[in-house]
Amino acid sequence: MNIKDIARIAKVSPSTVSKIVNGRDDAISDKTREKVLRLVRQYHYRPYSTQATHAKHWVIGVLLRSSISFDTTLDGILETAQAQGYSVIVFDGFNDEKQELKNINAVCGQDVDGIIWEPVNENSLKLKGHFDDNSIPVITIGPFGGDKTLLMPYEEAAYKLTGELIDRGHRKIGCLMIKGRRTKAFLDGFKRSLYEHDISYDDSLVYYDLDKSILTKIGSHGLTGFVSSHYRKALEFSRLMDSFHYKIPADVSLVSIKNDTNEIFNYPTNTNISTYTIKNAYFGSYICQKLIASMEQTEPQLSSLQQDFHLDNTESIAAPSQGTKRKILVVGDLSIDTYLSVPQLPSEGTTTISQTTSRRPGGNGINQAIGAAKLGHEVALIGNVGSDNESDYLFEAMNRSNIDTSGVRRTHDANTGKSYIFVSPDGDSMISVISGANATLNGRCIHDNERLFDNAAYCLIQSEIPADAMIAAADLANAHGAKVIFKLSSGSDLPNELLAKTDIIILNTYELDILQPGKATIRAKAQNLRTQGAKCVIVTQGADGCYLLDETTQRHYDAAPFQSVDTTGAGDAFVSALASYLLYGYELSEAVAIATYAAGFSTTRQGVIDSLIDRFTLDSFIERVQQENRQGKERENEKAA
Repeated sequence: MNIKDIARIAKVSPSTVSKIVNGRDDAISDKTREKVLRLVRQYHYRPYSTQATHAKHWVIGVLLRSSISFDTTLDGILETAQAQGYSVIVFDGFNDEKQELKNINAVCGQDVDGIIWEPVNENSLKLKGHFDDNSIPVITIGPFGGDKTLLMPYEEAAYKLTGELIDRGHRKIGCLMIKGRRTKAFLDGFKRSLYEHDISYDDSLVYYDLDKSILTKIGSHGLTGFVSSHYRKALEFSRLMDSFHYKIPADVSLVSIKNDTNEIFNYPTNTNISTYTIKNAYFGSYICQKLIASMEQTEPQLSSLQQDFHLDNTESIAAPSQGTKRKILVVGDLSIDTYLSVPQLPSEGTTTISQTTSRRPGGNGINQAIGAAKLGHEVALIGNVGSDNESDYLFEAMNRSNIDTSGVRRTHDANTGKSYIFVSPDGDSMISVISGANATLNGRCIHDNERLFDNAAYCLIQSEIPADAMIAAADLANAHGAKVIFKLSSGSDLPNELLAKTDIIILNTYELDILQPGKATIRAKAQNLRTQGAKCVIVTQGADGCYLLDETTQRHYDAAPFQSVDTTGAGDAFVSALASYLLYGYELSEAVAIATYAAGFSTTRQGVIDSLIDRFTLDSFIERVQQENRQGKERENEKAA
């Protein structure tokens, strides 16, 4: 920084600067004097500095682009410099170009023998002339240091870390990232490892934020393993998996790099993460030795920056879980739902004019399958559709949810099923169904797809398919060790022999009254169904909640506090959530409570598919409700005290 630079920044003449710094400024205003002197201090301008000499000052300058208080690189620099008789002065650029320029001028005015410089950004190298003017040797480090910059071995670590997963059979690998110094190098190593193993890469594999999309990928086996650029990110991911009841490495593998640091993280988890330790102190020692060798024109003690990587443990890495995780199998109807918004539901002898209409994928079978998939499970579906264009529309919807549709058959005997759903302003609905291809689903179709019962934990069956198909599905589910959840629909028959094959039957109060006419209580009617063979009976009661009765429990659940817009999909939302959380290991009473929330949420939107809740949203809602309940109890206890 010379006198012309100071004058340009202060917007005065060089002679004015000279007068001020030399005390000959009587005719200059206080404001101008103060401005120039402030710049002189900020940029460490020395008006009488001599030309650089070869005198040794035994000082090394370190210019960092941001704080590395959790990084032992500086420890390595200090230890090596002091061992060689050098002092170290350190400047932090705080990722700011102006501050970097001030730091450069400051360090050039400190009679340093050499400089370790981490440029702030890609424009910083233009400032290198300041060091050249003062004949100061410089070593650049970091991502913006140019062609000869020295970098931590993040690329090699990411390359080998990704290989650890690939060696164990993973082909669907995600990358957890925090933007910063190592971003580009780590991502380059991740990509190179995938490419060399013929695994395709796209940007959707990289996660800077942990949101519900990552849970969907894990639940559907879209990703089976993750590499993390930061140990802190890996701990955050591990905690997220714990909160959503995913097990590491049973459900997903996780590996990360970790710095040789004593930093304490506030992310308690049950997982000991498999890591590579990056030796930052070793890197600091290496670059300092390289600078000293350059200054003293000798050979550095460390000839190259090589580090052997080995996992410190293998507790969070295993073979991919795909193919071993139990799934949900749905056997049911598929249709095109046409929604008609009406001022009031149709009744005998009246004409109802629809105000708006819309078409959506539907049918209990597809609704429950998509509901379970959105809640994070692998799902297969058995059913029949027509060979018409509408069947293509249904397949598109199922494929978007990663549902196994190998059990869905196109038939030439009938068109795809259709439902016409009338929805009133208060959310009540009435449905008229044309069975179509659903009526062609029979026992033989079920047995032709017996392979889909393998590894099924729950089989969801609805009554809007022929009786022999329902019975065949229940028989195969029992034979393959899958629990049967049967959902009765209004106007459908219930084969007596099906009850004995059913673990849980779900029906509403209207359907219960048809099966058990008379003025008996809900409990008495539910008990009669248990006497006929059903192990557990759940009666949904709309805005009044639901009732559970099994061998050990009878309990009423209040409805979730949602404003109803359309009740059409509440039953399917309830069933899919119940099966999903039972499969996650929840007790029946807990799963029913959660299913009640899912059903309530589904009534807040029109249409079934769009109203089905995903796991991230549902668990977040449950956590908020539980927190509010805890706070309410605390307030009650305080009042009582």
